[in-house]
Amino acid sequence: MAYMIVEEKTNSALRLTRSPGIRSWSVLVGIGSVGLAAAYYSTDSWAWKLFYVAGCFFVAIQNLEDWEEVMFDKVKGTVILKNFNLYTRILTMWSSSQEQVVAQLHHIRDVSVEEERIRYLGKGYVIVLRFATGFSHPLTQSAVLSNQSDVGAIAEIIITFLNLNKSAPDEKQELSPDSSDGNWQ
Repeated sequence: MAYMIVEEKTNSALRLTRSPGIRSWSVLVGIGSVGLAAAYYSTDSWAWKLFYVAGCFFVAIQNLEDWEEVMFDKVKGTVILKNFNLYTRILTMWSSSQEQVVAQLHHIRDVSVEEERIRYLGKGYVIVLRFATGFSHPLTQSAVLSNQSDVGAIAEIIITFLNLNKSAPDEKQELSPDSSDGNWQ
């Protein structure tokens, strides 16, 4: 499973998306099937059978991963991280509410891959944006159980797009004295 998919990449915009993976959909089908089987083989009333099915699908939808989108826009100078999940959409009666974080591109100082322990499954990886203010924000809400190189490849695309690999020499140049007049640049 890929960490994120590059939907759009131009000189001024980079858009990455992520949707629930096969494992997440499998859990949904598995838990939903338990509810359907309980209702089918039960000798209880229709109200209880409906409760079994609804309860299992409620739990299954809670465990479904989020749909996520990250948009880096050099023209506006912003990065927008959006996510929504089916559980929230159902509870809010399909309102278009989604969580969104907006930050300025010039505040991003580093992009790194971090390891995260995932209960019962081992370790996963997530990309973290580090800002000049000391604040850090993960690119996605959950880590992915994939090869670290897959996540690293996406991090490298972001680093290249933001020119973060070229910023270190420029900072040194800003602190060096000008040889012609002795003033600091």
